[in-house]
Amino acid sequence: MLHNTLPIRIFISTGEVSGDLQGSLLIEALFRQAKKAGILIEIIALGGEKMAAAGALLLGNTTGIGSVGILESIPYIIPTYLMQKQVKHYLKEHPPDLVILIDYMGPNIGIGNFIKHNLPTIPIFYYIAPQEWVWSIGSRSTAQIVKLTHRILAIFPEEARYFQSKGAKVTWVGHPLLDRMKMAPSREESRRKLGIQPDEIAIALLPASRWQEIKYLMPILFEAAQQIQAKIPQVKFWIPLSLPDYKIAIETAIKNYQLNAVLVSTTSSYYQTLEVLSAADLAITKSGTVNLEIALLKVPQVVVYRVSALTAWVARHFLKFSIPFMSPTNLVQMQAIVPELLQEKATPENILQEAIELLTNQQKRQEMLNQYQQMKQALGEEGVCDRAALEILKSLSQ
Repeated sequence: MLHNTLPIRIFISTGEVSGDLQGSLLIEALFRQAKKAGILIEIIALGGEKMAAAGALLLGNTTGIGSVGILESIPYIIPTYLMQKQVKHYLKEHPPDLVILIDYMGPNIGIGNFIKHNLPTIPIFYYIAPQEWVWSIGSRSTAQIVKLTHRILAIFPEEARYFQSKGAKVTWVGHPLLDRMKMAPSREESRRKLGIQPDEIAIALLPASRWQEIKYLMPILFEAAQQIQAKIPQVKFWIPLSLPDYKIAIETAIKNYQLNAVLVSTTSSYYQTLEVLSAADLAITKSGTVNLEIALLKVPQVVVYRVSALTAWVARHFLKFSIPFMSPTNLVQMQAIVPELLQEKATPENILQEAIELLTNQQKRQEMLNQYQQMKQALGEEGVCDRAALEILKSLSQ
């Protein structure tokens, strides 16, 4: 093999803000482990700024073109198609040695199938496979994932069991956030840095990492925040900005709802997000990977999610869509650790009720923190990204 003199080319594909974060953690580990082994690698990717900062050459930025739901995905069909077309052409002209897919089911299955048919000798790893084990509404997607992957690197125990039972080669590596949280600041350190007074009640408000959430979710969260503020005048809301594009919309909403709130630009530094979260007495948050970060920081939380009424109706009546839980915090052990207010239950009044109880009921707060600790143990051990990187690099020598 010529890999001693020529760099091994790795292509990574993911989308949205959380995929960019997970991709960046893996890229750092790949470069770290390759250096230890004396292997030269180069990484090309579909992702975002964090992956680029970690050393990947971006072929396209996918952080702003993700959605959940049928109606919600319509504006992104053409941008996704054009980006996919461009990437497929690039991969055909410059075949990589290995491909890693991270979540982002529809686009990644498309890329995976293209590689399987046109470049069949290239191994494909799926790291953080789509959550078919939670919300599978048919076996077609699962079968496609199993067929196109060389190996699935699972982050949840249930994910590993599910895909193994479907015939996939699976390695459970644990959850990558365990590695990231090692660098998290303490509550005291964060409150000091942000200037939060000891008697001030700080609530982290996380309304959106997708445009659709600005539309369907943010008004509900902000109205709930307004009601909390009326009951607890000394409260202050801290809002980490997930993408610069949302700045004006969120600033306008803060003024309209007359919230005592600070919008913190965290797009350049993940550490700033951790500061906001760790300083909080409570988080009111959209469902997503951030729920696990909040849990690992030992901050009580209320999880909220909503899609358009049409999407919800189609999913229930035509697709027979139903899930035991949505928040990753509850999915780890399939237990109701944090309250989930989904669709019709996602009302300002319900959020207010859950929030006030978690702020005032010490027993309920402590119960949640105890369950967080059990959940953390089920996530595996630290060193996740390095284990995943070693598994990937090992395949190149086989």
